[in-house]
Amino acid sequence: MKKKLLSAVMLCTLGLWGCGDDEDPPVQKPTLNSSANILAFLEGKSLLMEGANIPSHPNGYSEDMDFGASSQCYQKVTMSVAGGNFKVDSIPGTITDGVCHHDVAKNPLSFTSTTVLIENVAADGSCFDVTFSFPGGLVQEGRGGFTADQKTLKLELFFKSQATGIRCANGAVGQAGTVTLGSNPFTGNAVQVYAIQ
Repeated sequence: MKKKLLSAVMLCTLGLWGCGDDEDPPVQKPTLNSSANILAFLEGKSLLMEGANIPSHPNGYSEDMDFGASSQCYQKVTMSVAGGNFKVDSIPGTITDGVCHHDVAKNPLSFTSTTVLIENVAADGSCFDVTFSFPGGLVQEGRGGFTADQKTLKLELFFKSQATGIRCANGAVGQAGTVTLGSNPFTGNAVQVYAIQ
């Protein structure tokens, strides 16, 4: 009787060791190899850029330069995607004595794109050309790409017709030495880094 009971306990114990084999299969990541797939993946999501993810030169201009309403000093930028367009809600920081103070917020700004053009998409979504058009003739153009885990979107953007060497054919997102701003080599960091939520 004791041997049968011991055998049953051993069998149950061995059965418990096998529980690890019943894990759920890995979730298949979306294939981000086309404009349609990228927009479908981002639809309904929120993208957040703050802290160290804000570059020193958003849109190619130093965050420390005071350009009035066009200044590039930010505390936080949130983009939400709906219907294939991007609603951009930004909280500007404050520039004092030639220094951007991210923690001193100014009045929020909000813009919604009228069109988003995504082209030349890499098979893994690591690079694609993108052009955002907004009301009033504001256009941002450049290149973007997803990290391998698809949790982060990087956008290297410049105002229309102000920079060259900004597309994936010129190199990866943020690749040094590919961008000319005006007639000068661009040496700043214009890569906006967004956490996908």
